[in-house]
Amino acid sequence: MNRSIRFWAFIVAVNAAAAVLAQIAFGGVTLHTPLTRVLTSSFASFIFSLCCSSLCIVVMPRLAPKIFGFVGPPFNWAMVAALLAILAAAGSLIGMLIFAMMGLVETRALLRLWLGEPLKISVICTLLFGMFFTVVERLRGRLDAATLALRTKERDEAEARRIAAEAQLASIESRVQPHFLFNTLNSIAALVHEDPAGAERMTAQLASLMRSSLDSTARPLVPLDEELRVVAAYLDIERVRFGSRLRYTIDAGEEARTVRVPRLAVQTIVENSVKYAISPRREGGSIAVRAAANNGRVEIAVEDDGPGFDAATVPPGHGLALVRERLAMTLGAGSSLTVDSRPGRTAITLSVPANSEPGNSNDEPRTANIERRSTSDHDSRICPGR
Repeated sequence: MNRSIRFWAFIVAVNAAAAVLAQIAFGGVTLHTPLTRVLTSSFASFIFSLCCSSLCIVVMPRLAPKIFGFVGPPFNWAMVAALLAILAAAGSLIGMLIFAMMGLVETRALLRLWLGEPLKISVICTLLFGMFFTVVERLRGRLDAATLALRTKERDEAEARRIAAEAQLASIESRVQPHFLFNTLNSIAALVHEDPAGAERMTAQLASLMRSSLDSTARPLVPLDEELRVVAAYLDIERVRFGSRLRYTIDAGEEARTVRVPRLAVQTIVENSVKYAISPRREGGSIAVRAAANNGRVEIAVEDDGPGFDAATVPPGHGLALVRERLAMTLGAGSSLTVDSRPGRTAITLSVPANSEPGNSNDEPRTANIERRSTSDHDSRICPGR
């Protein structure tokens, strides 16, 4: 109701100002014109203008859309012009009735006076301004419709990108779980004949590990503390197979343990270290997992003392490539993966924001910043799984 009152107060003010300006422009009013004459002439113009504009404001928004909806050009515009003329005639007649009620016009002379200048001026002004505002409203309506269509299209495209990103992430993650599971089953199979008791213990550990892992498959990101528990369980399983040949340490500060990382990302890197730095060597090797927070970021490093590899030749779809894709899909450009490899030392470092959260689902998949450095000074070997 308050809005309606403000609206009609604005309409009255506009008509009053228009009436005064009309008298100045066309009524011969100057600075020397008596004020009473200015007010009288302006009042007459104001009444006619207010009556005609009010009728147009009430009727046109209801009838004009129907005319344009059911009648094609040029007949729709002809009908709009005819409707404006009828409203102008009705408005000027209402104005004359108001003057008659105020005693300013004799009742018997009302129709004769109405059919003169008041009717002609009202029709001309109403047609002029009415057609102008009708065109403006039509253009604004088309602009609003185009804006709505554009926003709907952008929303649909964003939704399509979100669905595509989720499908891509699900596809990548579906390759991570079997990768880990099959490697562990191969380790168990290798122990069945040589160490049945060790194979049995590893099977029980694997069952426990898979239960904890599969419970959270719906989450793309997990706390680093949870990820490190999976890494420790995996290394314990592999230690049953390798014994003293596998040596490892896990060191992570309390602040670093709360950061969120892609599920099984660190475990995948550790798994590659076991496969390529420990398994091929009779003497085995060492793996160190470290995580520390610094300047709003957390760096998680997996280091081994294996033979090293050429990071630039890692094929897609395996090991580090999977980690890289999942890092890009979940944390985007704010994360990075760095490979520093040479004979006797390979360090793979994940750098993520300390307050890492899953990317906005309406955003396009973003690409993580991947830096690769290979300092191998002799035969660098390609490790497909890394």
